Amino acid sequence: MKTYAIIPSGGVGKRLVSSLPKQYVRINGKELIAYTLETFQKSELVDEIIISAQPEFFSLIENIKSTYNISKLSKIIAGGKERQDSVFNALKNIDANDNDIIAVHDAARPLLPIEILETALQTAKIFDNVIVATKATDTLVSGGNFVNAYLDRSSTFHVQTPQISKFNILFSAMESAYNNNFIGTDESILLHKTSNKIKIVEGSSLNFKVTTQSDLDLFKIICDIKIV
Repeated sequence: MKTYAIIPSGGVGKRLVSSLPKQYVRINGKELIAYTLETFQKSELVDEIIISAQPEFFSLIENIKSTYNISKLSKIIAGGKERQDSVFNALKNIDANDNDIIAVHDAARPLLPIEILETALQTAKIFDNVIVATKATDTLVSGGNFVNAYLDRSSTFHVQTPQISKFNILFSAMESAYNNNFIGTDESILLHKTSNKIKIVEGSSLNFKVTTQSDLDLFKIICDIKIV
């Protein structure tokens, strides 16, 4: 049984004011995605890393691979229009067996604790499908400009990545989505729509996604404190 980490990196980062997509912005001289890749490189449970990205950034990714010795990075492939397309392209470009483990992780979540990654990977070997998520601690409401309803936070989670599945289960769920003209925001939605049970593994507030300028500012502060 092998474990593949798929890092979709095709986002353009519209909410971040930058000439580069957020995953390639340099913090303390290192690209954001490099921090992400190093966690998977360090884990003894991960065998290969595949990145799906825009072709114009292939050379930059190759340079990151060389500079930070990301030896597990085996393939860089073209991403698609949607995240779902990028992940499916990656699945179609690896020689995985049905029971191999696929871990999909956002390129712009650079502070994933390795302990959480490895707990999630081990859990997936038992339960097949796993998401990393944190339990809601704030008051939650639904609505537009005004509050419509309050949600029960005791059974509500903030979903993160990695999201992990056996290869055949994830591939089948994605094929079903395309057959039904459905585009999901992440892999867990596709798994849920095909009636797969999904185990929740506790995440971390550190495992936030860098989306806005304030997220990037927070990451810079953490980098300065942790010297990551």
